[in-house]
Amino acid sequence: MYNAALQERRDAYRTSGKSINFYDQDAQLKGIRSDGDLGIANFSCARDVLQRVDRAFNAFFRRVKACQTPGYPRFKSFRRYDSISFKSGCRPLPNNKLRVQGIGEIRVKLHRPVDGTIKTVTIKREADRWFVCFTTEFEAHPLPASSEAIALDLGASPIFATLSDATTVANPRCYRAAEKRLRIAQRKVSRRKKGSNRRRKAVMLLQRVHAHIRNQRADFHHKVSRSLVNRFGLIAIEDVKPAPGLTSGFTAKPIYDAGWGLFIDKLTYKAESARRVLVKVDPAGTSQTCLCGAAVPKTVAKRRHECSACGLRAPRDQVSAQLILALGLSVVGSTWPSGAGVPAEAPMRGNSHKMMRGPSSGR
Repeated sequence: MYNAALQERRDAYRTSGKSINFYDQDAQLKGIRSDGDLGIANFSCARDVLQRVDRAFNAFFRRVKACQTPGYPRFKSFRRYDSISFKSGCRPLPNNKLRVQGIGEIRVKLHRPVDGTIKTVTIKREADRWFVCFTTEFEAHPLPASSEAIALDLGASPIFATLSDATTVANPRCYRAAEKRLRIAQRKVSRRKKGSNRRRKAVMLLQRVHAHIRNQRADFHHKVSRSLVNRFGLIAIEDVKPAPGLTSGFTAKPIYDAGWGLFIDKLTYKAESARRVLVKVDPAGTSQTCLCGAAVPKTVAKRRHECSACGLRAPRDQVSAQLILALGLSVVGSTWPSGAGVPAEAPMRGNSHKMMRGPSSGR
């Protein structure tokens, strides 16, 4: 169905110059199902396939307008279509089973109870293993109020994040740690004959290595974001949008390995569920400005901040985190306690590597 919907859009544009949208194809869905061509999948499941095609074309046109590499939507084989979503006809049963319309009961391992009202259920295949993902709607679980505030300056290697209270979070560098295993697995794939069973088995082993890396990175992001949300009432963070210059050459691999966007997504929904204040600020100039407001130009290779105006000398990431915190507090303004902010003490001089205490020190 995915390939047929894609081909219909492509052929219509080639022959008549007409563009077919989601609503045109959705209007045909009832007739297609009445002909018996889609006997197993229910109506919501079939509509989700059309929505995926629509999202693929929307992303294509967005990249064309942005003068990026467009990447026209491609046909998918059954080996590349790895998930299917239900809005109805799929529900968990109390005896650790999942009932799927058209298939029946499937034994599952629920690692925790399903909380809230189920909106969608997605069954996906990942590295020859099967998973079921529930999207639910439930009330927020607010944590006890906290007057502490913190800011993060995200990095790539070897520090993942520097906090405004001078705390640093080490980067596990999951991809770099697994590069040897990836080389071995990729070499096996390249040596197998295309279309053979041995090649498919080698591809599956390679997928498992990549899945292990993704799981390690996600576990790290979950733990760091949860610890921040549990402690701090306000979290200021950069609105990270890596520029093309930062994601090329020797900086590309560390940045993508750190997974800034994935971490911010987890931090955002955890803060919203806990009723914490998460402020995203524009990072422009935060690495080139001192706490006193003076401009301190620095190259990427220079890791020390030395201000000739006020004499502040400290690691540049800690100064950037303090500036991000000040920007975040200026956004929330009077809605945040006046005692939480960048301290007004005079900046330290000399060669000390320790930044002044931020608001998260509790003092």
